[in-house]
Amino acid sequence: MMVVKIPFFGLVAILFSVGLITPSFAHTTVEVGPYEIEAGWGIEPPVVGIRNDLVFKITEAGVTEGTRNGVTSVFKNTEATVMFGGASKKVDINSDPRPGYYYSPIIPTKTVTYLVEFKGEIRGTPIDIKIPVEDVEPTAVLDFPPAIGEGAADVAALKKAISSLQQDVSKLNSGETKVSS
Repeated sequence: MMVVKIPFFGLVAILFSVGLITPSFAHTTVEVGPYEIEAGWGIEPPVVGIRNDLVFKITEAGVTEGTRNGVTSVFKNTEATVMFGGASKKVDINSDPRPGYYYSPIIPTKTVTYLVEFKGEIRGTPIDIKIPVEDVEPTAVLDFPPAIGEGAADVAALKKAISSLQQDVSKLNSGETKVSS
């Protein structure tokens, strides 16, 4: 069994390294003036009741064409509010060691689409936007063995086990099978 796993994982590693397979993240990026603001979850898929982080990446054009640089100290003059339905909560933003990266710890409690609202200004550019982040999933996406929805299979397995036990007891009672100790 190990012989099969090693070549498979080796093949996947090679495909990642040459760029044929790329990890996908459900982050949303919007442009505001000269800035790109990306918002998403730190752990995907986000699951209800499991601690996660809302993550933000804020960049501006770099000196070299096609490059981007992280923008620091963004949340000195900008507030972030997480929202869904009629509920909202201002969140504390922490700086990541990488320039332009920020995060806010959160435990999502509902399986809905959350919005992050940014209000304020970045280096003189007014910011007033709402960015949707990936839907929060129910715990069923991670449950093992499944907690619900498999009731019929569980009942069938129990019936089969009981039937097998009843047959064994009948054989013991008839003397067909002997008990040895």
